[in-house]
Amino acid sequence: MDHANPDPGHPRVPWRGLLLLWGVALILAFAGLGNLPLRDWDEGIVARVSLEIADRGLPQGLLPTLWGDPYRNKPPGLHLLIAGAISLWRLGSAAAADALPPEWVVRLVPAVLSTLVVPLVGLVQFQLRPGQRATALATAAVMVSLLPVARHGRLAMLDGTQLSAMALLWWALLRSRAAGSSALREGGLAGLAGSGLLLLKAPILLPALAAGLIGLALDPSGGRPRWTPLMTGLGLGLAPGLGWHLWHGLKRGSDALWLWGGDGVTRVLLDAGEGSDLGWRVPLIKLLEGGWPWLPLWPLALVLAWRQRHTPWGRWCLVLQGVLAAAILPLRTQLPWYSHPLWLPFALLCGPLLPLLLQPRRDRPALQVVPVLWALLGGVLLLLSLVAASSRTGLPAAASLLVLPAGVGLLAGGLLLQCPLERQRRCGLVLLLTGWCLSLLLLFQGPLWNWELNERDAVRPVARLAREAAAVAVDRSLPIYMTGDSGQRPSLSWYAQRRILRLPERAEPSSPQQFLLIEKAIEPPPPLLLQAGARCRLTGLGEQGWQLWRCTLPDQSDAPRH
Repeated sequence: MDHANPDPGHPRVPWRGLLLLWGVALILAFAGLGNLPLRDWDEGIVARVSLEIADRGLPQGLLPTLWGDPYRNKPPGLHLLIAGAISLWRLGSAAAADALPPEWVVRLVPAVLSTLVVPLVGLVQFQLRPGQRATALATAAVMVSLLPVARHGRLAMLDGTQLSAMALLWWALLRSRAAGSSALREGGLAGLAGSGLLLLKAPILLPALAAGLIGLALDPSGGRPRWTPLMTGLGLGLAPGLGWHLWHGLKRGSDALWLWGGDGVTRVLLDAGEGSDLGWRVPLIKLLEGGWPWLPLWPLALVLAWRQRHTPWGRWCLVLQGVLAAAILPLRTQLPWYSHPLWLPFALLCGPLLPLLLQPRRDRPALQVVPVLWALLGGVLLLLSLVAASSRTGLPAAASLLVLPAGVGLLAGGLLLQCPLERQRRCGLVLLLTGWCLSLLLLFQGPLWNWELNERDAVRPVARLAREAAAVAVDRSLPIYMTGDSGQRPSLSWYAQRRILRLPERAEPSSPQQFLLIEKAIEPPPPLLLQAGARCRLTGLGEQGWQLWRCTLPDQSDAPRH
């Protein structure tokens, strides 16, 4: 077992180890951060809202806009910080006022904030299992090596920062149990973390705070929090977040409720959006896809937590896992990142099993199969690496190098974890973690980590054509359209530095008389051009076959021409 500190009253937090793992998380976060374009949807929207805040400054930027219209999808907490990074980049680079910031500037703040979950989840574990330094470090190691956590944290999205705020909230609530702690102070810290959630994705505060308070109420440890000062501090800490929402409501009236209702809880609970066909299975699939290499530990950890449900660790882990699952699984809209909060209880559950793997095999009969599975998985990855290296397969050579460290780490680590000496088993665990993280590092330095970009046409050639059209004085005021879903891509509008719209199916009274159309070809012409008898002429050619057309809709008195 992972023995407790001989002085349980004053357990020593393994700060050096947690800071070392945080450094690994930062390296993974910064590697190749700006080597790929922003993607749809969230990155394009977050970048544009942040840029408009930087342009408008404060306090005007506290009411965010998107292309000049009120932005009511998310609060501006992270957008404000990204706007600050953009402003600092402008000062340091002396860039032109209308220059777009590079991708690494837009992603820098969320990338840094998302890495904080690594030491924070270790601190949460240390509160649940006081004195067990190895368990705290193992929990942080699980978190730093999870591909979904590392990858999503690098994107200009809210989910990575949200995970760090949730971990801070739970850590503060756990600290309030300790004898001699200031419940008012810890409640205030928890409230500030809650304000962070209110300014990121406001509805997520409800299950996150409920999970923490239920865990605190059902905590089986001897220490009980002083509820009055704790709730007082919690209320004070929540004041900044609640204050912004109240002010937002005063300024924008009933439209502000769209953030909570129409585009918040109501939409995800009642509207099955694109990619949600599998319903509650989506979070489970994402867990099965992204939980490697620690996934074999998860079912065993759930069993262990149930058996230890009378301990703080078992009770809290079951409560956190249960409450978050109950909040996420019923959602009608199941986007892949909606399951992101589940990685916190996943790491808290799996962390304590890693030190158990360092025990002799006879003392861990239920875990004996795990190193065997890792060794088999490592062998498969090495075989895939050799296959990819063969010129006959047609696979990119980078794929061979990408999985090689993970394969070596899993194979060597799985074999060493079955050795009789503890020193060998410890070396095996280190090798496994190192190999996996090296593969993550290679992935992030290459062109594959933002793989959603490969699902649609690249936006930069279209954006260049749109900017060239805008540079022509006579066309500067004309709206630009594209057909199909291409006209609804926020990243395309970001790089074009003007809003590109989706061409409607039919002419409306409000349709512009003249407009620009970007297409690879308009044969056959879109329905609007056929039905309304529009006249189009080619005015520009771009890369990859893109064409710019200038179209004119005839007056009602004109006869349609085809």
